[in-house]
Amino acid sequence: MALLYRLAHHTRPQLSRTIFTLPDLSSFSPFSGQNGSNQDPQVYHERKIFPYSQKQLYELVADASSYPRFLPFCTNARVLNKHIHPSEPSGRLNMDVELTVGFLSFKESYVSKVTCRPYESVEAVAASSTPLFKTLNTVWRFQPASASSPHATHATHATPASQSSMHTSPGISNNGDAKPTLVTLDLSFAFANPVHATVSATVFGQVSKLMVKAFEERCIEIYGQGKA
Repeated sequence: MALLYRLAHHTRPQLSRTIFTLPDLSSFSPFSGQNGSNQDPQVYHERKIFPYSQKQLYELVADASSYPRFLPFCTNARVLNKHIHPSEPSGRLNMDVELTVGFLSFKESYVSKVTCRPYESVEAVAASSTPLFKTLNTVWRFQPASASSPHATHATHATPASQSSMHTSPGISNNGDAKPTLVTLDLSFAFANPVHATVSATVFGQVSKLMVKAFEERCIEIYGQGKA
């Protein structure tokens, strides 16, 4: 009897033992914090001088419906509503914009709250319901600059306006006499899903530089080759 008891005791299933556990992918994410919790947003800062006026550059970024033309991975943009604040000297404009982002096999849509301060800045903050990003904040700033600045750029790689099908926007003159503008881009984001962060690590690590390059090409397409 004692032998049978010992055999039964040792062969009894251990129901409390975990047979299979899914791995915590956040620990493998290059965008995770030191504790692997994927809480720390990635922050990027770019600055470059463009040979166009503040008004010209601002109007390109404030045109939210054109984002798919120059924002990397943005496949669609739809302005849901606009609200101008005429009481403010700057005439601040607020918009809710639905953006669709596609990269690799992922495609997500979310609403971004865009605040435009004429000729000074455009800030876009993703709404809290964003399925792709836990946080996403993009700020473009425009300020006068000297052409002798070390950040000056002479863009020659894009298609000249004479060969482009696009035309200069109404009311915007050529920039032969335009003063150069320092454009500052601040980008901060954190993915809501560690799988997205892991798969897109190499892509989004260069996204701020891609944004500046694409914006530069868009400027040439619309305004022609600038004179820095």
